[in-house]
Amino acid sequence: MKNGILISALTMTMSLSSVFACDIHGKSGFMPENNLRISKYDKDTNGMTQEKFEAIIKRVSDAYAPIVATKGATLEMVNNWDDETVNAYANRNGNVWQVNMFGGLARHPLTTDDGFLLVVCHETGHHLGGAPKYGGGTDWAANEGQADYFGSLKCMKRILEKDDNVSIVAKMTVDAAATKACQLVYKNEGEVALCQRIAMAGKSLGQLLGSLGGDKAVNFSTPDKKIVKSTNDAHPAAQCRLDTYFSGSLCDKAFSEDVSETSPIPGVCIKRDGYKVGPRPLCWYKPGAGE
Repeated sequence: MKNGILISALTMTMSLSSVFACDIHGKSGFMPENNLRISKYDKDTNGMTQEKFEAIIKRVSDAYAPIVATKGATLEMVNNWDDETVNAYANRNGNVWQVNMFGGLARHPLTTDDGFLLVVCHETGHHLGGAPKYGGGTDWAANEGQADYFGSLKCMKRILEKDDNVSIVAKMTVDAAATKACQLVYKNEGEVALCQRIAMAGKSLGQLLGSLGGDKAVNFSTPDKKIVKSTNDAHPAAQCRLDTYFSGSLCDKAFSEDVSETSPIPGVCIKRDGYKVGPRPLCWYKPGAGE
């Protein structure tokens, strides 16, 4: 980690109740519990500004606040720009559904603008991502893997669809493996570019998670080979999370096709329907008999 980034000697102590998600027990956020702090005064950051931070969050709020309103609730974005915490979390306070974003995470050198947008989508996904949920479906929150999947499959596509993605991607360095996979699924140039953009947002977060977890070799060409015996609600490994973001980008289900609060099947890609790419990765998800 660059020397300009301040690492606190104290362990992060967010006091969260059972209504908080990214770890439903309040032990962590979007990322596992960590001691990393990045001040707005640090020099070795990614160049994120408060204006850009707020604008990215607003894009998600503008898209999803009306959807949350149809469910009788209010979506509240809590913008903690000054906070040095390298994390994010979601919680509910009655009918107020909150997404808590922190400047520390937004400023991390490995967090791209699109990567940060994907984190906002992940946290929104705890509220709207559907099944599988924490506690075998007994809790309100989509589990970690599902929030990741929703983030790239539904939220990022909804937010970015109308951007000039071809021009944006032309200025990016995109992994050849991601480009090839996107071109095999999508034929329209704009759809390919959108897929590439989301995939690279996922790589940004995969590398960030890997850097903190001691796994720096996170890449599209090295998928996690683990096969779980039962669905893991907690944070999967960094490579598994990248695989999940990538799968979401490669699933061609429309973002307007809703997921279900009770069933993991509607609105997603499953093998039963002939999908070889796009289903949830087996490194965290155990498919049911109907999948």
